[in-house]
Amino acid sequence: MRRPPPLPTPPAGLAEGASRRRAQSGTKGRARDVEHDEPADGRIAPLRPAPEIGAEAAGEVGERPTSTRDVWRAARARRRALRAEIRRFTQRSRRRRIIWLSAIGAVVLLIGGTTAAAYSPLFAVEEITVLGATTLDAAAVEAALAEQVGTPLALVDSSEVKAALLAFPLIETYALEAKPPHDLTVRIVERTPVGVIRSDAGYTLVDAAGVALATTSDQPAGQPLLEIDGGTDSAAFESAGLVVRSVPADLRALLTGVSATTADDVTLTLSSGLTVVWGSSEDSPMKSEVLTKTLLSNPEASTIDVTSPHAVVVG
Repeated sequence: MRRPPPLPTPPAGLAEGASRRRAQSGTKGRARDVEHDEPADGRIAPLRPAPEIGAEAAGEVGERPTSTRDVWRAARARRRALRAEIRRFTQRSRRRRIIWLSAIGAVVLLIGGTTAAAYSPLFAVEEITVLGATTLDAAAVEAALAEQVGTPLALVDSSEVKAALLAFPLIETYALEAKPPHDLTVRIVERTPVGVIRSDAGYTLVDAAGVALATTSDQPAGQPLLEIDGGTDSAAFESAGLVVRSVPADLRALLTGVSATTADDVTLTLSSGLTVVWGSSEDSPMKSEVLTKTLLSNPEASTIDVTSPHAVVVG
């Protein structure tokens, strides 16, 4: 058999450049290097594999093993990213919650501050003013309430005020008004006397409810004498009291006596000697108006019966 002719020998410069390029490429890519064995006769020998890469180099090229710390760091980073996303999506609701909480806190602070100030000495009573006193001495009433001075307006005890005002029988009703920062106003309504009742003790001034206002040895001026059967607890007294309070003021000053045996036969006596038969306390406003007109048209009358205001009898 005939041997095939040998391959042509490449130029020396070309062979050296190819070897150099192959060497550089192997160094960068960490691939296996190949070398050509050139025999002495100038022919190219078959390729021979480069030495195997060591175990240490292979470990550097492969992936590094995963540790517990790496896993923990990755989990923490994931939780941080998740929290950031939650904050971003709930930003509006958190803003509304903050606004509501701020408003509620401001209201609570305002109420708490106001309450604390109201119960503090900043709003203590320094002046007591009594209004509505005509017969009573207002200064005496203020002196009776002097114990309330220095007490916070919110802590003024109404029971103590009531106990102090019981010493004044003329007071029918009263009302307390706190006027910050330091004024306590007491509005009183005095009882209206309707006359005096004569007894062994003297003359007792009473109002329409039969409450004794004062007792004197002499009959007070301007107060009619009440002669009522059954005393102050009877229906006759109740009717007579309502009648006296409904009499016009100019005639009220002329009253000298009021008598009644029942609730339907109240009779009035004027200082001029005129006797007015009033009857019951029903239709008292109309009877007062009719009596005034009758007196103007009959100034010399000695008796006037207004028991029926639609049919007045003049005597």
